[in-house]
Amino acid sequence: MKAITFINEGIYRKVGIMGHCQKAVQSFIDANQFQTIKLNPYQLHFHYTIPHALLFDLQQAKANFDYLVMYSNNDMQEFIYMYPAKWLILKSYFSKVIFVEEMVH
Repeated sequence: MKAITFINEGIYRKVGIMGHCQKAVQSFIDANQFQTIKLNPYQLHFHYTIPHALLFDLQQAKANFDYLVMYSNNDMQEFIYMYPAKWLILKSYFSKVIFVEEMVH
């Protein structure tokens, strides 16, 4: 199954748990044998960090994916609040949005 990962690095760097979040997401991906997709070959990380960049790349790819995997629902809260229509468009590219934090607790 194809998945794209998103981690809001700004949130987790502030509280000092960035490494934990990255490891938790990667462990979840590995355990469920998801194939992570990197739409942009110039992307530095295995995960997206900017919602607008993810949406842009999805629109350019014109493809749907099985999962959007995020560490927690906090990752997109500000984006959802400020751009609710864009959030609906973004999540329409995925069959399901998964929050790893909810799966491990």
